[in-house]
Amino acid sequence: MQAEEDAEFVGARVEAGLRAARFSSPPSSEEFAASIEPKNVPAVFHDVLNGSAASSRWDPLHGGLDYLLEKVGPDVAVEAMMSSTGHVFYGDLRSHERVSIPFSTFMHSCKSYLGHLNAAGDSSKDKAIEEEPTCSEEMCSAISENSEQLYLAQVSILNTENKERCSLEVLKVDIQEPIFLKGKPFSSINFWMSRAHMRSSTHYDPHHNLLCVVAGCKKVTLWSPSASPFLYPMPVYGEASNHSCVSIEEPDYSSYTRAKYMKEYSERVVLNCGDALFIPEGWYIFLNYFTLYHQVDSDDLTIAINFWWKSRIMTEMLEHMDAYYLRRILRRLVDTEMDKIAQKNSFSHAKENNGFQPTDKALRGSEQFNLHNEVKSHDTSDKKGATDTSDKKGAPLQSLEPSTLQALYELMSLVHDSVEAVDQNNIAESASQDTSSSQSIERKKIAADDSSLLEKDPVAKIILPVEPLELRSMLLAMVHTFPRTLEGLVLNILGPTGAEILTRKFDEMDQQTTTEEQAKFYKTFYTAFDDQYAAMDALLNRKELFSFQVFQSVLDQYLRVHVDRPS
Repeated sequence: MQAEEDAEFVGARVEAGLRAARFSSPPSSEEFAASIEPKNVPAVFHDVLNGSAASSRWDPLHGGLDYLLEKVGPDVAVEAMMSSTGHVFYGDLRSHERVSIPFSTFMHSCKSYLGHLNAAGDSSKDKAIEEEPTCSEEMCSAISENSEQLYLAQVSILNTENKERCSLEVLKVDIQEPIFLKGKPFSSINFWMSRAHMRSSTHYDPHHNLLCVVAGCKKVTLWSPSASPFLYPMPVYGEASNHSCVSIEEPDYSSYTRAKYMKEYSERVVLNCGDALFIPEGWYIFLNYFTLYHQVDSDDLTIAINFWWKSRIMTEMLEHMDAYYLRRILRRLVDTEMDKIAQKNSFSHAKENNGFQPTDKALRGSEQFNLHNEVKSHDTSDKKGATDTSDKKGAPLQSLEPSTLQALYELMSLVHDSVEAVDQNNIAESASQDTSSSQSIERKKIAADDSSLLEKDPVAKIILPVEPLELRSMLLAMVHTFPRTLEGLVLNILGPTGAEILTRKFDEMDQQTTTEEQAKFYKTFYTAFDDQYAAMDALLNRKELFSFQVFQSVLDQYLRVHVDRPS
């Protein structure tokens, strides 16, 4: 049940429009900066590397390996990733290690790999490859048994933070900066190379990323940051906090129950030679280096480069503002969740009430008014704040719609069933007293209760389906005919969800009426209360309780997704 609730929680935040845009040709730097990068949505570009030496000289089937060997030289060492889990490289540092090997060693192993692949199709070519000089026995022995598990990942060509790590800096002259990234302050440019069928774990990066395929193909699966609950990112305090715990190939749904929804919110993109993918910061990606259509060609060795740069928001996010940004983000999450709850319940009620048929009591006017006269004996006889009720705005009972009369009857029944034995003097006293301690107790009770917000609040269920202007008329009718019932409803019966729904209805009323009509309504509405400030306090206090309950829900879900480890 919890997995379904969490899927719904996130699904409301995943917009269908977050799909990768496609561009047949690279955009200008102005277009990219103005209309592509700010959207924080992936984009695919073709022919990005045309004209660069990397595009023309690095192809493994056309002398690219020899070119790279000569360009880099025999003495340059690079860090390779060696996986202990086969062809999948997981983010957890326990599943792989970085090993230092000569760049030439890796190139020679790749040449031998191509030679074996081509052996059946071209024995003479295979013989020529086998006769090529390879790494020494001592150098190759350490990696020969695990050569299929080696992967050159994030080998620096440019690194503005640590220039000493730029082991492949010599390759920078072969790279032509994409025209639409002109002027970007790159934090790093990296070299990536792998055999066919290598896969990375699902992860996100803290920088904007442009991934360019120089040779071979990559299949990239993308998820929006809002899909985090499906992907079970490792705890934020961990060493690999930007990686997912879930195996995409063999997900363990018993441990990661929400993961069964992850494919519904993913998008797959195939990048061929010369293609580039803009991956905004925070987007989850799963990389698959594969042989397209099972052909034995350059796809068996995949070479890529990527450009990382800080987004504008991260560049401008100053450390002393962190607490403020955190509060703003939490406030927006709470507001979004509150809107989702209201919209969901409105939709459910609209569906339930489609073809609504009022009860007989709502339809039979004389019997309904007999009931009203019967419960009226519990009300005071005075008509405080009485005004002219000759038109619809004055809200005589006869002018209410049958469904509104039914709602009025249900509200009055609630109030009188609940407060019939309560002395009227205690009503105002209990509402106007200091509520700080009782609020604290009620908040703890609310936070611990996971049942439906709407189901716990009968008043909210009644007023939710009522149209704003009809509710306005009903409230005015209560002011003029049953003021004590209205007072008891607001001060004693109305719960946190009901207070939120009622004030939202007030906002909708305001949008449909003039300023003068609004002022007249609120002036009349509050005449039903001996202490109008007590009524305002009751509404505001319970609205805050509702917000607190939603805040607890948002916080609990965030902790489950980003902090807690799966049980």
